[in-house]
Amino acid sequence: MASGGSSQDHYNSPLTTRYASQQMSYNFSDNKKFITWRRLWAMLAKAQKELGLPITDDQIKEMDANVENIDYERTAKEERDAHHVMAHARTFGAGVQQRTDHSPGASADLIVLRDGFDILLPKVARCLHRLAKFSLEQKDQPTLGFTHLQPAQLTTVGKRASLWLQELLMDERALSRTLHASYASEE
Repeated sequence: MASGGSSQDHYNSPLTTRYASQQMSYNFSDNKKFITWRRLWAMLAKAQKELGLPITDDQIKEMDANVENIDYERTAKEERDAHHVMAHARTFGAGVQQRTDHSPGASADLIVLRDGFDILLPKVARCLHRLAKFSLEQKDQPTLGFTHLQPAQLTTVGKRASLWLQELLMDERALSRTLHASYASEE
């Protein structure tokens, strides 16, 4: 087995390499996950300080200043020793006194999913708009329908496209309901 830093030495998903936008790929990246953990820990430290835990303003400033400054080599060494998320907590700073290893993971996953919906839904809306326009433009273009793996009665390209539009609209509504439910649970 080859060793080294080649991208061919690591698993790559076709979903990412072929189909995902750079914005969506970054949203689900380890880097965003770890930065989100650090943001959550910094917010937690501020809340703990307000509640009277012995966290100094300097510790909080240091955390805020280093949210995106991740020492991956040091973290990898800590990971070999700790074998879990606490490796990232240890390399981030001593500011947060009371935390669990699951605190950032679950919260960060929800944030990433919410941000993914925020990226996806405008793209789905654009697709719906374009498909609706195409359906209207092709409303008089005849074609054969297709059912049970064989040609069926005469229909139009616009009618067929409108059925795709209906399916996509139902998906968009389900995605929107899921996103709004996640925002409602934050309140």
